[in-house]
Amino acid sequence: MPSPAPPSAASPPPPAGRPAEVRRLSEQLPRFMRLVHAFKSLPVAGDSRERAALVLLFPLTRLGPLRQSALAELVHADPSTVSRHVAALVEQGLVQRVADETDGRASRLVVTDAGRAAVERLAEERTAQLGAMLADWSDTDLGSLTALLGRLLDDLTAALPSESRSPSAPPVPREKP
Repeated sequence: MPSPAPPSAASPPPPAGRPAEVRRLSEQLPRFMRLVHAFKSLPVAGDSRERAALVLLFPLTRLGPLRQSALAELVHADPSTVSRHVAALVEQGLVQRVADETDGRASRLVVTDAGRAAVERLAEERTAQLGAMLADWSDTDLGSLTALLGRLLDDLTAALPSESRSPSAPPVPREKP
């Protein structure tokens, strides 16, 4: 059976305009998510701890003490998975449980000094990786990507039902185009 002929100059151009660009973006987002997942699965340089547990330190550092259930909701993860990761973080001395001032029966998770140091190492590692990957990008392109990605994230957050929104990163004011 012959293989399909390659596209020729006579082939009709792909659909153009806004609907086509939205379609292209909708096709690129799953690839982006798969790549993010692949990077999250890489071992942490010089650290045997599981990256999935360590990433829970970021919202705890940014937002302060949280109940474990609130953390699970915030990161849109199964509570049992978060429980397992939190247990590992507590065991490693990166997080400690403290009594909740509003309900003595509950506890909140607090990042320790060692946990803050781990967050800083992870942030530096992430910055170095991105810096290397984007080394050939112009400052203008990098600024555009950063601004547009922030805008997309704000719009995605706004599209979530209000009970699913997380306060992990408040929207950044942006200039209108």
